[in-house]
Amino acid sequence: MHPFVILSGCSGGGKSSLIEELARRGYSVIEEPGRRIVREETEQGGSALPWMDVAAFLRRAIALSLADRDAAPSLNWVFFDRGLIDAASALQHVTGEAILEEVGRKHRYYPQVFLTPPWPEIYETDPERRHSFDDAVAEYDRLLKTYPILGYEVILLPKIGIRERADFVIETLRRNSKISENPRAADKRQSSPDAS
Repeated sequence: MHPFVILSGCSGGGKSSLIEELARRGYSVIEEPGRRIVREETEQGGSALPWMDVAAFLRRAIALSLADRDAAPSLNWVFFDRGLIDAASALQHVTGEAILEEVGRKHRYYPQVFLTPPWPEIYETDPERRHSFDDAVAEYDRLLKTYPILGYEVILLPKIGIRERADFVIETLRRNSKISENPRAADKRQSSPDAS
């Protein structure tokens, strides 16, 4: 089982801030594919943007998510800000293309998925996130159904501070896994003469 943990849920619910906190603590993190695509397409004058050509945008998000998985280290927890399942779910929703089941079966993540619930008090739009709060909630509702259908246990993140949320995620994973919770422990084991 890959120690690849998905952080998903409602846009503007604090995922990116949580990812930044986990990175600060030394964990491997993968930035949201959508934000990277929007920056690149905007810089290059491209049209694979959610407000111009959503299907092209989502296909790029799927390709980037697969590349992220292939490049991710697998010795310890790797936290993904959204990714493959979110993009496949959205593409199937938008186009009707039956992609979700195959992608979900072939490319598994850690069985627990953390979702940020809608949090209107902190929701903001920005140049990379132009959709409304109502659109964000509709996406959240779809993901809340999608992950269990694919066999994942959904854990809703509490509406608490960033550090407390990071503690909650790490403690939840620690209780349910044999994977080290300390990102530096794997490095120490590899360098130990007793490591096998």
